[in-house]
Amino acid sequence: MTIGSSYNYPSFVAREAARTKRSAKSKWAARFPNPPDLCFDYRALAEQENGIAKATDPQHKICIIGAGVTGLTAARELYRCGFTHITLIEQSRRIGGRHLTIPGSPHSPMSHTPFEMGAMRMPFFNRTDEPPTEGRSLMAYYAKAFDLAFSDFANPGSQWVTSTGIYLREGSMGGAPTPQMLIWKNDDGQTPPPGEELQKVYAKWKAFADRMTLHVAEVYASPEWEVMWAAIVEKYESISFRDLVSMPAVQAWDERSPGDFGGMGMSAEESAIFYAIGIGDGSWGAFYDVCSLYPLRTAIFGFSSQLQLIQGRVDSLGDPLDSPYLQSEAVFDSMGLSFDKPRYIGLAALDECLLFMKTDETGKSFYEHCRERNNGLLTDSSVTKLKKLTNQKTRVYFNWKHSHPEQTQEHFDDFDSVIMTLPSWLIETRIKLENFTPQMLPFETINAYKTAHWETSCKVFAPLKKSFLSKNSKIPQAIVTDSFIHDVYTYRYNDNYSYDCILLSYTWEDDATKLASFTDKELVRKCAKELDRILMNSTNIQEKISPYISLDQAVVQRWITDKNALGCAKLYRPGTYYDAVGLMKYNRDFAHVSGLYFSGESFSVDAGWTEPCFRGAVDAVIHICNKTAAAFNGGFSMSDYPHYKVGT
Repeated sequence: MTIGSSYNYPSFVAREAARTKRSAKSKWAARFPNPPDLCFDYRALAEQENGIAKATDPQHKICIIGAGVTGLTAARELYRCGFTHITLIEQSRRIGGRHLTIPGSPHSPMSHTPFEMGAMRMPFFNRTDEPPTEGRSLMAYYAKAFDLAFSDFANPGSQWVTSTGIYLREGSMGGAPTPQMLIWKNDDGQTPPPGEELQKVYAKWKAFADRMTLHVAEVYASPEWEVMWAAIVEKYESISFRDLVSMPAVQAWDERSPGDFGGMGMSAEESAIFYAIGIGDGSWGAFYDVCSLYPLRTAIFGFSSQLQLIQGRVDSLGDPLDSPYLQSEAVFDSMGLSFDKPRYIGLAALDECLLFMKTDETGKSFYEHCRERNNGLLTDSSVTKLKKLTNQKTRVYFNWKHSHPEQTQEHFDDFDSVIMTLPSWLIETRIKLENFTPQMLPFETINAYKTAHWETSCKVFAPLKKSFLSKNSKIPQAIVTDSFIHDVYTYRYNDNYSYDCILLSYTWEDDATKLASFTDKELVRKCAKELDRILMNSTNIQEKISPYISLDQAVVQRWITDKNALGCAKLYRPGTYYDAVGLMKYNRDFAHVSGLYFSGESFSVDAGWTEPCFRGAVDAVIHICNKTAAAFNGGFSMSDYPHYKVGT
């Protein structure tokens, strides 16, 4: 998504929209920009001084499966509410899940440039006239609460890079007599991409996005919003993004058809360009055949606006602030097994803060609470079965010391509630569900998470010499190509670290699958060689980038073969949107009977983002609090919590 990143909607449009204030009647209503399905301000609930609620049944036994950001958030918020019998089970020897921050200098105890092998750029859902931490999102809330440092992410086509190189069709784009790399300088954030062909594509995308964003911003959170969103869903849920790009454009929105914003009206040639260069932060080609609602949600509702790079819980030099267990040689779970200790660098600092930072309500961190119990936090433990018992409890079976088959032991414990946060393909392939009746777990729910489409993704990161960003003026800072490397990002965390970083290749779906046969070492060399070829073939560049890269220290992450993930992001194809929404409805409709709560990105419609993980976690907490008759804070009640809509 590259071609539209210079236009800072929807955050700018939100500032200009007529409806900018929430009425007294909608204390818990979200404001634009925010996700469209559930117009609810999760931050308003979580940021209260005493948390979401006060538990009246603190000994209600809760098991959380998975210590990614979803599981960690659920654990922390339940602990803030006063629940004291929480067990968090993690299969790996680290926390964070698909927040995977790799130390670029693993032997350095402190400062290093991290490589974000998973999620790497965070939307805070703030408007243009406010700092990111004032955005109405849980990401903004936790970043502020944990004193996380961040900076504008160096997206291609944005003002946060010195220039973006565009190399399409072997350098023939633009009509020069020799192969050229088009150079896009966008210092003011308003400069369109270079060349007539790109500007035509940009104009068609911008016209569509402007029209839709303007009307959405005016109606969002109003009484008319649910009707408009239902109409948008009805119009677009059964068509692919590829079809949306070529659909005829409309000249004006008609209130009699509130969901119809037409298409982008691109020709086949324009669509091919758009396929490669996208709409805001990298190539969109891999997403061309997903449901068109996914890119619309991403682009129109704030997911791709003002994205931030999380530097960590660090000072201006990039060194970690004084934080719990930072100086510890090792950290241990409740059974005495060691797992990765916190470094508070990069995005992983968010997950570490959720576990290790004290809560005001208890004076302890969830980790400290776990260490006082022999089953609070269990790592290297793989859940194998959930069995519904006649006493309505759920028995959770797990293999302890999962990574050492010769030492593995099967354990089980019984719980009143179980929160499942795993990627859904892991649920189907690793966990047996026994004695859950259709009234507890309908076939439609099982089928929806079993047939969910999980995307693969491949990242190739390496250290980059400081001299590249400090002195090189020929090679663009970001590069977008239609070759197999696709997108190249270079950026700096701060001047204090010994080197910068380069994301040599960032690919999704088929573009990542085609790289599967190469070893990591082969792939690193192949990417560097291809990038050098492109730069040398561009007669306006003709300089190699490989001398600036420490290729021997490169790191490759392939999410589809990661045994703790089996995919990078859960998407949905045309015609399956209602299945995805049905998964989000499960907690309200069935969890009070089954005792099983589905939470996180697997049970969301916002693929590949952290915010739905937060919201899914809080959703599970809300429903467990409601089931156990906890006293909600701030006057909140379930009547204030809107319902997900499925169908018209």
